[in-house]
Amino acid sequence: MATDRKDHPAGPPARSPLASAASALAVPLAPLYGAFLSYFVFHPPRKRHHKTPADVGIATSDEVVVPVGRKRRGIHLWLCPGDPGRVVVMGHGLGLSKSASLAQAALLHRAGYTVALFDHRNHGRSLTDRGCWNVSERHTDDVVAVVRHLRGLPEYAAARVAVYGFSISTFPSLYMLRRAEECPVDALLFDSGPAVDLQPLWRNFLASGALPVPGPLRGGPGGAVLGKVFAALAVRMLRASWPPPVTGAYRDTPLLFLTGERDTIIPADGVAALAARYPRAELRVLPDTGHLLGVKTHPREYEEAVLDFLGRALKG
Repeated sequence: MATDRKDHPAGPPARSPLASAASALAVPLAPLYGAFLSYFVFHPPRKRHHKTPADVGIATSDEVVVPVGRKRRGIHLWLCPGDPGRVVVMGHGLGLSKSASLAQAALLHRAGYTVALFDHRNHGRSLTDRGCWNVSERHTDDVVAVVRHLRGLPEYAAARVAVYGFSISTFPSLYMLRRAEECPVDALLFDSGPAVDLQPLWRNFLASGALPVPGPLRGGPGGAVLGKVFAALAVRMLRASWPPPVTGAYRDTPLLFLTGERDTIIPADGVAALAARYPRAELRVLPDTGHLLGVKTHPREYEEAVLDFLGRALKG
């Protein structure tokens, strides 16, 4: 499975008459393959960690497995101690692992923050969950479990805590404010998401080439049916009440949305439309930047935006 970082090309290539005919013949199979992909996207092949905290200059970290419900395995966590009063919990994009967020973790750790990076279920070294229903709550459970674990440790009991989501993990990061009474946080940051509408992002993700799709279903009538079924089923599996209402913690929590001007998976206009709903939301659109690439294309602006926001939001 390709990573969550790719943007799809400007337009589909021209199809030959033979390819169009093959796509038409594949139409009866498209719904079945769409159903398979909607399961596959939430249960991708696991990627090994390609880096560790030590590789980005974080000298010390503890590996922790945080229990989730009654599962034997839990959420695998790298806990990188810094200031015990300022903690940032970090997720990752779809099909990736927590090692994909190490560049952002390094800039936070250099600034003195305690950083906790975790693998979502079915990713990295975290638990396997074969369920395919109520996925939004399942992934929100992961974020909540990590935050509650940290707040249960004596050294972080009084900490101010921010959650930092990336791409698809921005959605459960925002969704967790529905549980603010049981698991309060002080701020949320989002890189490359979330957006106000759900179905378009799944169609964009499919078009990006990040999923394994047979040739006859990459365009034409077969591809059209596949895209429609895949997007509809992926949204149904989430069972999310989206977008979240502007009440309670959604009204009061500081939010920072970072998005790329050229993001074709979760486009900036969808992110801006969602951010505009919440009174304490801030939006930074990085010019000439694709999906999850802001920390590379504009490293200084990216770092300044993140540290300025956190400096204000987590101020004691």
